[in-house]
Order: sequence, then C-alpha cells, then structure tokens
Amino acid sequence: MAKRKVDFENRGFQERWEAEYMFVDIGGKPVCLVCGGNVAVNKEYNIRRHYETKHEDKYKDLNIQQKQQKVEELKKSLVSQQTMFKKAKSQSEAVVKASYIVAEEIAKSARPFTEGEFLKSCMVKVCDVVCPDKKQAFLNVSLSRNTIADRVCDLATDLQGQLIEKGKDFIAYSLAVDESADTTDTAQLAVFIRGVDSSLCVTEELLGIKSMHGTTTGKDIFEEVSKCVNDMKLPWDKLTGLTTDGAPAMCGEKSGLVGRMREKMQRENCTCELTVYHCIIHQESLCGKALKMEHVMSTVTQTVNFIRARALNHRQFQSFLEEIQSELGDVPYHTEVRWLSREKVLNRFFELREEICQFMESKGKDSTVIRDEKWLHELAFLCDITKHLTALNLQLQGRNRVITDMYDAVKAFQAKLRLWEIQMQQGNLCHFPCCQTITSQASNAAFPNAHFADKLSTLRAEFTRRFADFEAQKFNLELFSNPFAVDAEKAPANIQMELIEVQCNSIRKAKYDTVGPAQFPSFIPETMPQLRLQAARMLCMFG
Repeated sequence: MAKRKVDFENRGFQERWEAEYMFVDIGGKPVCLVCGGNVAVNKEYNIRRHYETKHEDKYKDLNIQQKQQKVEELKKSLVSQQTMFKKAKSQSEAVVKASYIVAEEIAKSARPFTEGEFLKSCMVKVCDVVCPDKKQAFLNVSLSRNTIADRVCDLATDLQGQLIEKGKDFIAYSLAVDESADTTDTAQLAVFIRGVDSSLCVTEELLGIKSMHGTTTGKDIFEEVSKCVNDMKLPWDKLTGLTTDGAPAMCGEKSGLVGRMREKMQRENCTCELTVYHCIIHQESLCGKALKMEHVMSTVTQTVNFIRARALNHRQFQSFLEEIQSELGDVPYHTEVRWLSREKVLNRFFELREEICQFMESKGKDSTVIRDEKWLHELAFLCDITKHLTALNLQLQGRNRVITDMYDAVKAFQAKLRLWEIQMQQGNLCHFPCCQTITSQASNAAFPNAHFADKLSTLRAEFTRRFADFEAQKFNLELFSNPFAVDAEKAPANIQMELIEVQCNSIRKAKYDTVGPAQFPSFIPETMPQLRLQAARMLCMFG
C-alpha cells in the first residue's frame, strides 16, 4: 500500500481556529500566537491538542469576545516582531552591500586594501556631524583589510562567472595580448577578450593578467593565453582575431604566439581563419620614431632631469619661476612607457625655454644647445607634430572602439600629413603654432621648411608601411563600414546573395544612414546568417 501523502489531502487552515485555539496561518504553517510553536501537519486534532495541553488552563475563563480581543493583541505583537526581524535583516543586508560597494571602488582606483579602514573613520566622523543618530549603522560596515580583500575576491569570482556565461553565447570572439614589465621587472601578460553574441551585442573585458617570473618566449606566452581560454571554457573554433604588441615572441609565425595559436586551431579542426593585427595604438606610437629626432628629445630629457632629479634644484627652479612671475609653475617629467607624457613635457619646455636657459646658466650649465636657433626650430616642429600624434592616439583609445573607425582615423591622419607636407614646402605654418612662434622670433636663421617637409613625408611613408596589413583586409573593412558601396561580385561566395538582398533593400539603406556602421549589423535579419556572422567577426576585432 502506497504511503499517504499529506500534501494531497487538501488540509487548509480554518479561520475559526484563530479564536478557538489561538493559532494563525503563516506561510502555510499553523503557528501558535501564545508560544510561537508550530505544528507539522495542518490538522485540527494536532492544533486542538497543542492548545489543550499547553494554554487552555490560562485562557479557559475568557469568553469568546475576550478571547478574540486577546487574539488580536497577540497578532499585533507577532506582526511587530516580524517587522523588527525584517528591519534587522534589511539593515544587515545594507551593511554588507555597502562594504561591497566600497571594495569595488577601492579596487577600481587601484588603492591599497587598507584604505577601507581610513574611509570608515572618515564616514563615521561625517556621520557625527550630519546624522549622529545613524552612527551605529556606519560603525557596522566592515571595511577591514581582510574584509576588503575577501569582497574583491568575491566580486572577481562573480565577474568571471558572468563572463563564462556570456562566453557560451559568443558566435565570434577575438583576443588582445600585451606583455610588459612592472616596477619589480616581473613580466605581466594582459589578455583581453572581445566577443559578440547571436544578437550582435559586444562584450569587451579583461580575460586575465598573468605574472611571468621566468622566460617570456612564444611558448610561455601561448601556454598562458591557452590557459585563459580554457579556463573560461571558450571554444577555439569561435576565435577569429588576435591583436598583439608586435614583439617577436608574439608575432613569430613558427615559434611565436601567432604561429602556435594557428597550430592549436588546426589541431582543434577550426575552419575559421585567424586574422592577426599589430595593435594600432602601438604602431601609431612607433611611427613617431621615424622622425629621428631623439637628439632633441634627449636634450629636453637631460635638462628636465637636472631640474627635477634633485630636490634643491627643483625648489630653486620653482622659486625662480615665482620671482619672474611666470604663468607656469613647473616642468613635468617624461616617462618613455607613458607615450602621452612626451607632448606635455615638450610643450611645457617650449613655453619655458627662456626661463630654463636662464636657470641653467645660473647653475653654471652650458645652454648653448638650447639657445641654438636650429635646435629651437627642431624643438618647435617636434612639439607641434607630437601634439598631432597625441591627438590621434587619444582618438584611437577607449572601450568598444570599432576597428573600421580606428583605421579611418589613421587614414585621415595620413591625408593630413600629405596636406601639411605641401603647406610646409610653401611656408604655410598655420597648423604648426610653435613653428610660427619661433619663426616670428628668429633673428638670423631661416626656418627650414624643406627639411621639415621631408620629415613629414618620412612619417607618412612610415604610416603607410606599418598599416599595410590593413590594406590586405581592405575589402572586409569596407564591407563592414559601408555594405551598400562594395561590389557584391568581389565578396565571398557564401555572402553574395545576402549582400545583394541588403543592398537592394531601401528600408535597410535608410536604417544604415540613421544608425551608422557600428549599430547597423544588429538590424540585419536572422534570415541572413552568413552576413551576420561576417559582421560579428568584424565587431569583435581589436584594433
């Protein structure tokens, strides 16, 4: 005989049990209002037995009305207790949530975990002034070093879990890998991922940072990158792009990261071709070295280091600027690894060139080079062109940048270089303000327009050489940036039919004109899977 199931007997709580037995229904369970006890089975016999054995002697002299009044009082007391517990629970949850919020901000700002205790002391002091009655709530927030460390680990684990879940929906993804040494000379390998799901939504995140204490060969880098991919359970057949910093250990076709990644994809029977790029921002920075003006930069760096390296010289220089009522109060350091600092240092040096000469002479240093007009011409030109390069660099930075937009910015800069070269030959310095300043102040030496025009030509040629890889992908870039302008005959056979349908659809053409190339792929219908996949592969590509 089958065991009887209590849940199938439809035993419901009867309202009359409140007055008769002083029980109330809470969450489907009968609870005694007097002692707070509950009965396992919702059955009148069990409830009556509980009341008769424990509470009947106390309440047997009450009539029905008095008993009902007592029940209402007990119910109000029970509700009050429940409210208190809920409030305590909500306060406890708020305290924990607050500690997570603070831990997230500390982690984002890369501050020490011990900052949490300092922040808590500040919050408590502010609370004493603003809302002293809430002080205990602030004291309850745990922000110790260990707590912050635990909270950051929890956040990191949660983010990793979210990324793994998102990775399951990727139809294409690409990786960006960069290796650099920290202040302790330990190699740090940063791996970024950019994936696109079936709805063509882009996810761009840091996949991992790996410390490499030994060698940093192509094999070592490949093993770390491969571990990141496998830990995130990402399918190798969805990998479409790889962007590196251009180091030999990265770019080697046999023993480098690129060669080993392609071998891995072949072993995994991946049909998709791996597209490899050298980071656009890194290449843009390297292009500047083609100017071969290190002699100017070295003089600037040596002079700045003389002023800033010793505290006495630095204080005296600042006092000197105050004495002559200079609008600028100091000259900044230049750090090679921070490319954008070059423009700030050069501009400040150029603006303070007279004051720096006077200070160096007062310290017994030779300032002949700094006062030389030919050198000043080169300094002015380097200031101006570095400012333009920095503007391009900033334009290429940022999250969720589409590779076609980045390449368009590079092509626009190449066109500007061509224009500046022509204008420089004609003596037109309208886009070179520092050169204009030096020309107006020059006493004897004429400004070497032809020399600097050659410099601009060399820089333009270097841009063309370094970005030749993008020319090989020209059709794919044009197909993504404007699918209505490409020749369908030149497109791969698997997307030709879908491409023609899109090009002949006036509604989609109007939508493209409205939303632009970056957003348009999401409006390609699912009935065109090959075109959507092609767009996804371009959307996920790092520049």
